[in-house]
Amino acid sequence: MKLQDKVAIVTGAASGMGKAIAEAYAKEGAKVIVSDMNEEGAKTVADEIAANGGTAFAIATNVTKDEDLQKLFDTTIEKFGQLDILVNNAGIMDGFEPVNEITDARWDMIFAVNTTSVMKSMRIATDMFLKQGHGVIVNNISAGGLNGGRAGAAYTASKHAVVGLTKNTAFMFSQSGIRVNGIAPGAVMTNIQQSMQNISQYGAGQQQKGSALIPRVGNPEEIANLAVFLGSEDSSFINGQIITADAGWTTY
Repeated sequence: MKLQDKVAIVTGAASGMGKAIAEAYAKEGAKVIVSDMNEEGAKTVADEIAANGGTAFAIATNVTKDEDLQKLFDTTIEKFGQLDILVNNAGIMDGFEPVNEITDARWDMIFAVNTTSVMKSMRIATDMFLKQGHGVIVNNISAGGLNGGRAGAAYTASKHAVVGLTKNTAFMFSQSGIRVNGIAPGAVMTNIQQSMQNISQYGAGQQQKGSALIPRVGNPEEIANLAVFLGSEDSSFINGQIITADAGWTTY
């Protein structure tokens, strides 16, 4: 098993790509902390993992709250005594608003979930990894972090910021036994659309120009397979990279 005896936190793990990553990690031998705002959904995922012979613990986490993030990491150490892998997967969409339509409230919320919480989680994890001499961070970002026409202004900017954060952290600690990489999924079958409100008609129309070129929609399990690779020693020489998984969408 590629992740035998490793301990991993996966945020946003009650559904979609996070759920698939948590399940794939457990299948590969990791003890998984299933973190999500949806506590009931997180418990369902953890129970399913246990029913299939894996080890998991569910915890309710609002990643925009400092106390919840600290509790997430403290609970991980209490339950399993260590942390080896952090997967920052939690995220929300905007409403495709261009910059002239975005409100301060929407901008602040998108950045709080998609960017600031990632930084704060990485800050806690990095201090832990430095003490133990090793650790892996996998940031599930988006093709929207590489291109300008995949979402609205806020989501696009928030994901571009995580790309920079990923690369900077990888560089800063490249000689400290810490690896940090990102995944940039294209269109994947998840429920993230449920976080979209008050969709901009103009922005959605512009975004559709790029969406028309999607070769196919991916499955969460396909992203999970990549997350397993990046979390394991199979990727030991890969650091500071953003790996696109989009069936070729961004080649157009």
